[in-house]
Amino acid sequence: MSLPPRFEVDADEIIRVVRSFYSAVRDDPVLGPVFGGHVADWPSHEDKIVLFWRNAILGERCYSGNPMQVHLKAKSVDPDHFAGWLTLFDEVLQRELPQTSAQAWSALAHRIGQGLRSGLLAKRGGFGALPDLG
Repeated sequence: MSLPPRFEVDADEIIRVVRSFYSAVRDDPVLGPVFGGHVADWPSHEDKIVLFWRNAILGERCYSGNPMQVHLKAKSVDPDHFAGWLTLFDEVLQRELPQTSAQAWSALAHRIGQGLRSGLLAKRGGFGALPDLG
């Protein structure tokens, strides 16, 4: 039994958004070097992120991974990078999708981004982290 989509976006639109986003990332003066330092094979990375979004939006059980662990291991990923990531992602969504779908996907991306940002801050001893009492 599959879940209904969270909002009106199909698999082809997900692919288009992901490809467009990572094209913009590669050109971004801040995010480009951060991603470039961790992504050796762009097509494979994009394919994995397509699966992530198909899982998150369409309810397909096609993604296996732990985004928090990946971001924690990437030491050059700063919690403050998420604001730029989300701004760029929102620009792509507005360009590639009808307004209602873009807004719905943006809201989901912002929730996920906030969770990742908060997790990085907590694990790296920033705001919201538990004190080390040891």
